[in-house]
Amino acid sequence: MAKDLTSREADYSQWYNELVMKADLAEHSSVRGCMVIKPYGYSIWEKMQAVLDKKFKDTGHSNAYFPLFIPKSFLSKEADHVEGFAKECAVVTHYRLKNDPENGGVVVDPDAKLEEELIVRPTSETIIWNTYKGWIQSYRDLPILVNQWANVVRWEMRTRLFLRTAEFLWQEGHTAHATAEEAIAETEQMLDVYADFVENWMALPVVKGRKTPNERFAGALDTYCIEALMQDGKALQAGTSHFLGQNFAKAFDVKFTGKDGKLDYVWATSWGVSTRLMGALVMAHSDDDGLVLPPKLAPIQVVVVPIYKSDEEADKISAVVNSLKKELEAKGISVKYDNRDTQRPGFKFAEWELKGVPVRIAIGARDLENQTVEVARRDTKEKMVLQMNDLANKIENLLEEIQDNIYKKAQAFRGDNITKVDTYEEFKKVLETKAGFVSAHWDGTDETEQRIKEETKATIRCIPLDNPLEDGKCILTGNPSTQRVLFAIAY
Repeated sequence: MAKDLTSREADYSQWYNELVMKADLAEHSSVRGCMVIKPYGYSIWEKMQAVLDKKFKDTGHSNAYFPLFIPKSFLSKEADHVEGFAKECAVVTHYRLKNDPENGGVVVDPDAKLEEELIVRPTSETIIWNTYKGWIQSYRDLPILVNQWANVVRWEMRTRLFLRTAEFLWQEGHTAHATAEEAIAETEQMLDVYADFVENWMALPVVKGRKTPNERFAGALDTYCIEALMQDGKALQAGTSHFLGQNFAKAFDVKFTGKDGKLDYVWATSWGVSTRLMGALVMAHSDDDGLVLPPKLAPIQVVVVPIYKSDEEADKISAVVNSLKKELEAKGISVKYDNRDTQRPGFKFAEWELKGVPVRIAIGARDLENQTVEVARRDTKEKMVLQMNDLANKIENLLEEIQDNIYKKAQAFRGDNITKVDTYEEFKKVLETKAGFVSAHWDGTDETEQRIKEETKATIRCIPLDNPLEDGKCILTGNPSTQRVLFAIAY
C-alpha cells in the first residue's frame, strides 16, 4: 500500500492533513469549513467519550441536553460573552424556503422571518443559565452538576481538520454552586480530570496552568487550562475549565435562598474538551509512516495477518488465530483478524501501520510448525519472534509497555523543548530556531502581552500552577516580575 505521505520535516502542516485523510480519520465535507468524521476516526472519538464520560459520572456529574438554537437576546445579556463570540456566530433569520423558478429555484421566503433571530450555539452558557433559573430556588437545589455531549458552530475563516472547523463535537460541563469556594474546587477538579485523561490515555504530557486575563474565556473570572506540545514545536490547548463567578447568574437573575435565609446569586463553572483532542493525538505521536496510536485509545489494538500458500494452510492458521483472538478479547483487547484474500500481506502491513495499530502479528505455516509468531510494535517498529505459549499475556504486557513508551517519548520531547530565556533577543531567537515552550518573565500587563503577540505571534499559553516564585525582569519592558510564564506559538 503506497502511503506517499509528505514528511513531517518537509511540511508538517501538509503531512498532518494527508495523514488525517489517508488514515481514514476524516475528510473535508461539501459544507465550507466542516468535516466528515469517518468510522475509523469516530471510533477513536467514541473511546475518548467513553473514558471521559465515566470520569464525569465518577465525579458526580449527569448528562443532559440543551437546544442547539439560542435566542439572540440571551447572548447579549453577558457583555464579555457576546463580545468574545460575536464574530463567530451563525445566525438563523428565517424558518421557511419557497420555490421561485424565476429567481433561481429555492429561495428564502421573506414572509417567514423569525420574530427573534436565533444563534446556532457557539457554546451553551446562556441557554443553560436561562434554564437553571427555573431549576434553582434554594440551597437545597444545589449543586447542579451537568454535562452535555453536543456539537457547536463557530464560523472560523481558516479551518483545519479536527483542529479548527466551523462545526465540531465536544462536551461542555455547566455547574451551579452555593459558594465561590465550591465552584473554584469544581473548576480545579475538572482540570485534573482532563490532565489525567490526556496523560494516561492519550499518552501526552500537559502543563496545567491559568490563562492571563487577555486569554480567558469570554465571561469567566478565571480560566484554567492544560497545554500540550506538538512535534513541530507549536503548543495546543487541550482543555479548559472556567470559574465563571456570578456573571451568568446575574445576567439571567439566577438566585437562591441560602441556609441563612438570605438571597444570593449562584456561582458557576463551565469546562470542555473537543474533537481537537483528535488532532492532538495525531500530531503528538505519529510519524512519516502514519499514525502512532496509544493502545488505550486505538480502535484496533492488535491485528493478525496470516501468510499462507494454500487453503489448507489458511484453515490451520485460522484455527490458531481464532483461539488467540478469544483469549485476547477476554482480556478486553480489541483484535482484527485480517484474512482478506484480496490483498497481499505487504499491503496489509502498510495499511495497519498507516492506521497506527499498536501491535501486528504475522503468522505463517512455518510459524505453526515452530510454535512461534512474528510480532511488530508500531511505536518503535521493532520486530520480535515470540513463542505461542502464554502469548495472550505477552501481548497484554507489550501493549502496556507501548503505552508507557509513547508517553515517555512525548515527555522527553517536551523536556527538550522548554527553554528559559532572560532577554527579548533570546526569546525571538528561540522562537525562530527551536520553537517549543519558552519560559520567560512578563510584567503582568495586557499591553506587554499584546505587543509580544503582535511582534512574534507568540502568546502566553499559561501561568503554570506549580510555578515557583522567582524575581526577574520582563523580557520586553525590563519591569519587575515575580514568576516566569510559558509562551509559545500555538494552534
